[in-house]
Amino acid sequence: MDHYRAPVPATLEGGTVIDAEEAHALWEADEAAFIDVLPRAPKPDNLPEGTIWRDKPRPSIPGAIWLPNVGYGALADITADYFRAGLDHATGGDPDRPVVFFCLADCWMSWNAAKRAIEWNHSQVYWFPDGTDGWAFQDFPLKEIKPFPAP
Repeated sequence: MDHYRAPVPATLEGGTVIDAEEAHALWEADEAAFIDVLPRAPKPDNLPEGTIWRDKPRPSIPGAIWLPNVGYGALADITADYFRAGLDHATGGDPDRPVVFFCLADCWMSWNAAKRAIEWNHSQVYWFPDGTDGWAFQDFPLKEIKPFPAP
């Protein structure tokens, strides 16, 4: 709940842990929905007038849906609703469609999000713990993505 950038477990009960090559094979075969759960800092409310705010770009796996902030250990109802809406969009409402969760290496966000999807009865949940760090290390393509819009 506190140290989200820390070593993660090697397993995920009810899910399948995959490495970069396995993630890439799923991506190339277009067999799974890819969901990026990297958190996104909100624009501060107290910025001085005239300050220009630029969101940090997110290079991610092409075709992935970015659902920022859904990987915390506990979610507010509005964030859980956003997560469910994004997951439903990514899977076409099919809880049996394979779905891959990722973030960065040593990031609990993707583990938490994958665990939550399993709890919500998604049957083919893949967890890619190396995330975009492992993807980029293999020199697989990255593309800047924008967050999935809130309902």
